[in-house]
Order: sequence, then structure tokens, then C-alpha cells
Amino acid sequence: MSSHIRALPTQLVNQIAAGEVVERPASVVKELVENSLDAGARRIQIDVEQGGIKLIRVSDDGVGIEKDELALALSRHATSKLQALEDLERIASMGFRGEALPAIASVSRLTLASRARDAQQAWELDGDGDDVRPAALSRGTVVSVRDLFYNTPARRKFLRKDKTEFGHLEQVVKRLALVRPDVAFILMHNGREVFAARQAGDRESHERRLADLLGAAFLQQALYFEYAAAGLTLRGWVARPAFSRSQADMQHFYVNLRMVRDKLVTHAVRQAFQDVLYHGRHPAYVLFLDLDPALVDVNVHPTKHEVRFREGRLVHDFLFRTLHQVLAEPAGEGLQGVAAAPEPAAGGHIPALAADRGDAQPSEPTAWQPQQSRMPLGVGERREAYRAAQAWQAPRAAADMPELAGYAQTSEQTDSHPLGFAIAQLHGVYVLAQNERGLVLVDMHAAHERITYEAFKQARAGEGIKSQPLLVPVSVAVSRREADMAEQHGAVFAELGMEVDRLGDQSLVVRALPALLRQADAERLLRDVLADLVVHGSSQRILEQINEVLATMACHGSVRANRRLGIEEMNALLRDIESTERSGQCNHGRPTWTQLDMVALDKLFLRGR
Repeated sequence: MSSHIRALPTQLVNQIAAGEVVERPASVVKELVENSLDAGARRIQIDVEQGGIKLIRVSDDGVGIEKDELALALSRHATSKLQALEDLERIASMGFRGEALPAIASVSRLTLASRARDAQQAWELDGDGDDVRPAALSRGTVVSVRDLFYNTPARRKFLRKDKTEFGHLEQVVKRLALVRPDVAFILMHNGREVFAARQAGDRESHERRLADLLGAAFLQQALYFEYAAAGLTLRGWVARPAFSRSQADMQHFYVNLRMVRDKLVTHAVRQAFQDVLYHGRHPAYVLFLDLDPALVDVNVHPTKHEVRFREGRLVHDFLFRTLHQVLAEPAGEGLQGVAAAPEPAAGGHIPALAADRGDAQPSEPTAWQPQQSRMPLGVGERREAYRAAQAWQAPRAAADMPELAGYAQTSEQTDSHPLGFAIAQLHGVYVLAQNERGLVLVDMHAAHERITYEAFKQARAGEGIKSQPLLVPVSVAVSRREADMAEQHGAVFAELGMEVDRLGDQSLVVRALPALLRQADAERLLRDVLADLVVHGSSQRILEQINEVLATMACHGSVRANRRLGIEEMNALLRDIESTERSGQCNHGRPTWTQLDMVALDKLFLRGR
């Protein structure tokens, strides 16, 4: 190895840059398609052969490139998207560094053809040459990339099979198609059309594209919302927890229309789903965050997949609170298709502690059913109202019941009870109800568990978190940074029911814990909270553990299977489901109810065929 310092050849510099920008064929497609989007394209076609290893051709109808600028476009740090430092601080385009084309050209056989608007003819240029020659092209730009990594055999060996590489490439194209419904996308592989997405001009057509790319099941379970606050706007679709995934394969997040993978975003979303998703499941969503470009730095990673927010704490809390509110929708609102982020429900009661109503008279359990105390659900409506509901569901029987005369089911009553009215109990486990759409099936234990759990949380929120002093304070050795963090956030610890004092530069002492967590490991709890404060500026650790205790209490205090319920009790359960936040799933992430509409029921019995 020579000790002399020398400048690297241009070709070697480009190949080094390619190692950062071009990881695989999918990376090439991402860079080229983003260039097409920056050029104002409204139709983009991607032709691929052998997973992109043999050929990648991206054609668009954008503004094109002038003849005199073709060679410049293939040189490093040449771009039309930035002119001054001020532009770098407010990046609104997908590309901005001018590295993609020369990096790709250095590890492939690249041809660039383009026809600028109002130009008389199209021109093309090879990536390794300077001769510009005429080309047959009506408009826009065509970039052809052949034999990827042909001159870097070591990189080519790391590529996977054609099918695997195309899978990554297809995923990239789908992600880009999700964020730009105003652009038509066509993907071809080995001469076969994989998918074609037409331009979507409104939300309805955008949702059709979502159904095509993510499946109709996602759209059926997704809640659409738009929410703005503090200069931030979050919109998109988030699937109900019942549509959770075993892998994080349906999570699409965009910042100013740029697809990103960010730890802060991932943490905020996970926190929002903490109370409704368990057992290692992952949420599904397509979310768009819009903010001032000056408040986000997109130039922190060569592939531009990561971003850095100037106000990270603000963004984190905004994402968490918005999604938390969306997921808190009561079941009744969900059936009516409410898409906006609802306000948290006010008030509430604790069913497990509420006094029994005199009008609730459950039937006696049979010999094979375990004895259990009366289900503590209060019935707000008169018994006659439920009897009238039964008459509405069975009109022939109502004709023979004079006590129901003059009591008609109004549309207002129907709208106020979207889950309908109970008609039966199945095997002591499920409640069957009828509404205008069809049949509603309710897991009574799971539903009552969520109702009780939410009531416990509301009671805790009203009373605050009570702390209990430790008989023997626990000393914990920490770093100086962690000690400073604990001293700085003393009020946060007090709000969470913890009393933490600083003993020295690198020592803390825990003197009190939340009463519900008095048996917890004080040192571990302190370190977990400090870790969250260091990384995210806030912590939900204590609340999560308290909620776990409350969830256990709710589970043991809820009605169990094989408990026979009277009709009034079943209807009271339906009413509480309609008014309870996050009632679509229990504390363990299981669904609490499902709807079978008349279309689904007709399909089961082949009606209309």
C-alpha cells in the first residue's frame, strides 16, 4: 500500500457512490421512478427482465431533457432541483443530489433517451460515451439499464434469484403507486404485465388503487381520517386491530410524499396500538404526514429512506395522539363509517362496580353451567323499548301483542343503536343481534372485558396514579447522562407515581412506585423509563404496565362463558359496546364482535343465483 495521497479516478468514485445508492435492482427502479415523478410525469412504465438484473427500462411522459444537457445529466452532482443552500434546507423534490444516474451508469450499461417539450426531435446518449445521437421518442424520457453490476462481479454475487429480486422491485413500485394516485403506473416483467394502475383523481379512485395493491380485505377493515394540528397534517388509512398481521409487511408511511422507514414513526405507531395489539402482531396502515419541508431533513441517508425531524418530540406525540384517537372509535361509530379522528368519550362507569338495575332479570343457570353473580350491566332504556324492538324484528308476533300497540321502531332509534337488538344467546358464549344490515355476533366475555377495562382506565385517569413508598429505597447506578435526564424529568416521574431522587453524579434512588406496581422490579422499571426518555423524550412504560394490571383485573371481573343472560342484559351489553372506545377488540387483541350483512348471508345460501 502506497503512502502517497492521490485523487481517485472519476469512474472509481462513481462506483463507490453506487455502492451506497444502488443496492439491488429495486434501488435502481426507485431512483429512476422518483426522477420521473420530479419531471412531472403522469404515466410511468417500468419494463423489467430477469428480476431487473438483465434489463430495467423506465419510460415517462415528463418534461424531458434538452439535448445539450444529456451529458451533464450523467455527471456527478448535476441536478435541476437545487440551486442554492436555501433549496437544500427546504427540499420538496424526491431527488436532489444528482448522484443516481452517474452511479447507476458506472455499474451497468445505461442508455439515456429524452425529448424535451417543444423539441423537434429526441436524442439519446450512452452512459460510457459522449456521442449524442437521434432517437425515436415522441415525448418524455426513457432510461435503459442493462447488465446490472456486470463490471463489479463481487456485487453481482450478492444478488438473489430473479424471483426474489423482482419481489423487492415490485414492492418498491407498489409503494410509489400508493403515494401518487395522480400518476398511472405500469409494471412489466419478462414481457408480461404484472399490474397497471390508472390515474386516480379522487379519494374513491384512490381507494380502488389501495384495494388493487393491498387487497380488498385491507380496505374493508381500514378507517380513513384526516387530522391537522401544530402545522402537521396526518391522513390516510389505518386498519382496525382485528386486521393485524404476523409481519410488518403492510406498513406504508410517507413524509411529504416520500416513503420512509423511521424509528420515531415506528415507535409512535406501536405506542398507539399498544392497548389493542398483542401476541407479536403488527398493524397495517397507509399514512401520509405533511409538514413544512424546513422542519424535516431528508439528506441523512444515501438511500433517502430515513429522515430527521427538527421537532421530533412534537411529531412523535402528534402521531401517537392522532392514531390513538382514531383507534378509540366506539363500535357504533365504526358501523356507520365514521372516518375522522373522534374525540375520546367523556364520562363512563365501571360496570363491575355499578349497582344492578331492577329491570334486569337474567334467567337461572342450568345445572351444567357454573354459578356466577349477576352481570353488572345497567339498562338505560325501559323494558318496553326492548320488547318493542323484538316486535320490530318479528312483526307477526307483534300483531298478537296488544301491549306493543302504538310503539313503532323509528329510524332515529335504529340509528342510535347500530349494533341492533339481541335475539338470542348461543351456547352461553355468543350474543346474536339483528340490525338493519344483518346479523351481529358478539363474544360476550371479550366485549365485557373491554368495557370493564376502559372503565377502569377512566377511573384511574380521574383519580391519578397513586404512589406507594417503598419500605427499602432502591439505589441504582446509572450514567451521568441518565442521572441528568432523571433530574430534568422529575415532574414526569411524579406524574407516573414514581419518586426518584439523585444521590450523586451517577446514582439514583427510587423511593416510591405506583401502587398497582408495588411488586415490580424498581431498578428495571427505572432503566426502561430512562431509556425511553433518552431516545424519544417521553415514556409510556409505567402506564403500559399499569394497564396490564387493569387488563388482568378486567378479565377476571368480566362475565364468563356459559353464563346465561337475559334479553335486557344482552341489549345492555350491546349499548355499552356502542359507547365504549376500542370496543372492537378485547384486552388481548381478540375481536369482540363481527357483522354479517345480508349480502354475506345470501352468499352462504346461494340466494339470488
